[in-house]
Amino acid sequence: MNRRSLFTLTIMAPLGLAVILPTGDAAAQQKQRVTFKVSAENAKYPQVHYIDVGDVPGHQVGVSELHRVFPNNGPEVNGVKVKESWTRTLADFTDYNGLSNNYTMYVLENGDKFFVRGSTMGHSNGGKRSNTSTGTITGGTGKFVGIRGISRSTGTADPKGGFNETQAEIEYWFEK
Repeated sequence: MNRRSLFTLTIMAPLGLAVILPTGDAAAQQKQRVTFKVSAENAKYPQVHYIDVGDVPGHQVGVSELHRVFPNNGPEVNGVKVKESWTRTLADFTDYNGLSNNYTMYVLENGDKFFVRGSTMGHSNGGKRSNTSTGTITGGTGKFVGIRGISRSTGTADPKGGFNETQAEIEYWFEK
């Protein structure tokens, strides 16, 4: 093989790969996005357990469980309506200022589920807790096997008083 042929192959081989790679990416499902609100009347705390740490006033650690229902026009994920969600939270805060880790299970009308692991930064806001959360979709069941994505939300909560309202966005896709 002469020098010119070797040079041509060296230049053309990477260009050929560049043409092939986008074809594979085009076959992947595009990201989808759904946004929704959950009002306080559709969110209840079946369980709330906080204990005082004792180092400074208002410092508490605890767990809570939040149940949300979507009675009218629930958000659709991959063409299936969300029926309810359950969020279990591990919290560490002082006067509602601090962090929590959250585990949410979304239950869809067809019985399938998908799961989100997230974190929340909250701050005291007149006796309630304003919060911003982000999470990672970790998987699902049935039609939702292979789901991945990100959840983002903002809201106001008072677990002790039984109040929670949220504005949320879920961006998702499916892995092959």
